[in-house]
Amino acid sequence: MIKKIAFLFLLPFTLFANITVGAEHQDDYMPLLQGKNVALVVNQSSLVYGEHLVDDLLAKKVKVRKIFAPEHGFRGTADAGAHVKSGVDARTGLPIVSLYGKHKKPTRVDLKNIDILIFDIQDVGVRFYTYLSTLHYIMEAASENGLKVIVLDRPNPNGGRIDGEVLNLKYKSFVGMHPVPILYGMTIGEYALMINGEGWLKGHRKANLTVVKLGDYTHESLYSLPVKPSPNLPNDLSVYLYPSLAFFEGTTFSAGRGTVNQFQLYGSPYYKKKNFSFKPISRVGAKYPKYKNKICYGVDLRGESQDIHGGINLAYLLDAYKNYPYKKKFFLKSNFIDKLSGSAKLRHQVLAGKSAKQIKESWQKGLGKFKQIRQKYLLY
Repeated sequence: MIKKIAFLFLLPFTLFANITVGAEHQDDYMPLLQGKNVALVVNQSSLVYGEHLVDDLLAKKVKVRKIFAPEHGFRGTADAGAHVKSGVDARTGLPIVSLYGKHKKPTRVDLKNIDILIFDIQDVGVRFYTYLSTLHYIMEAASENGLKVIVLDRPNPNGGRIDGEVLNLKYKSFVGMHPVPILYGMTIGEYALMINGEGWLKGHRKANLTVVKLGDYTHESLYSLPVKPSPNLPNDLSVYLYPSLAFFEGTTFSAGRGTVNQFQLYGSPYYKKKNFSFKPISRVGAKYPKYKNKICYGVDLRGESQDIHGGINLAYLLDAYKNYPYKKKFFLKSNFIDKLSGSAKLRHQVLAGKSAKQIKESWQKGLGKFKQIRQKYLLY
């Protein structure tokens, strides 16, 4: 019997397990930092004992020399895909180097006089969440410049879920760099071990990598994030539905950017059914949302029960396609859906009228092979 726990997703972010994050296990990594010049790869999720990791380490006299910031920036407020400027942190005076836009990978100049890179960013367990790509480039730059990388592990709120097409490397991009499914069921630390172990860095290099483990965590643990991992994932339900609703980023449909219920609804001004409506407007993290200031009709998913170990729900995508009158224009001309899904297969399957069951069956061979690879790198 599938367990449904609707109540979980009606709450704000709440901790459901006595899990300790890697950043709290300071006896495991503070000795490595003594006398070293350190750069941090962090954002608003990089908290330890309620304080930002940058402030905590500075208070402990660690020689923090630089901050590297991923998509959405150091404070996590920039739009998805927006250029984030480098600058200086007003509180600490530390230089901030943006790792987004054209500057995704630290250069030799960026890393001058740095000995150790610490990566401490909350992931959500979804392949097209770009912090994975930032991790890849951090490890690659470290391997090329003889630096050590320490990953402070954090829980995967989708840790019990493995599903989706395995990425075809012909469709490799910043929203998918590795041959893994959309839901891969690993922590960010385990994922770093897999990048290293499978030789996915440029030239099959290996980073000098240390992963600081979580405490009291398993992949079956219920974990609700203490802060928003990015501007458009505001609560548990959005984190859970993200792998299913993000497909709409490659279509003419909105997934709720520009509302306060991002990734908890979907719609379009042209959706045939008129039972539910919403209007995207300009907001922090979504300055120019799809269908800005226009009424969209669609489906509200906020009251749905969810199986916390279930896979991707294709019913939403197939419903939108069925109820859209201009089928030839459903997918964006850029075919961005192909980068999100992992190949052109999903787009062609939807256009051909394939069922969710048929589409999922086409994923199984790749998933079986991935699960064997994944097993080698599990820490929990």
